[in-house]
Amino acid sequence: MKYKQVIVLREDLTISCGKLCIQVAHASLEAALSADPEILKKWREEGAKKVLLKVKNEEELLNIYKMAKENNLTCVLIKDAGLTEIPPGTITCVGIGPDEETKIDKITGNLRLYYGGRG
Repeated sequence: MKYKQVIVLREDLTISCGKLCIQVAHASLEAALSADPEILKKWREEGAKKVLLKVKNEEELLNIYKMAKENNLTCVLIKDAGLTEIPPGTITCVGIGPDEETKIDKITGNLRLYYGGRG
């Protein structure tokens, strides 16, 4: 069985590359710490695959989060503390999994990869 973790990021945020990296790291870590220990172990044994995807805005991000929750996937919603570049409470990304790829793909399979910048 194949496992992965997906991080979904809003592309409408105007944040630095460093800030983006930190938000993605928060999502990955918090989701992994919330995962079923057996799934986490299997995911790590397979190489801890991670995929970064994007949505247009907060509304789309919240919809992905809601669908992941409804499908009983481990997921976390990341809100920024507001100490640097964006206001406190800004929702930046969602971490989903680790879990079976097929389960996650039902929710995120139509999203585009995030390549950096605005592309």
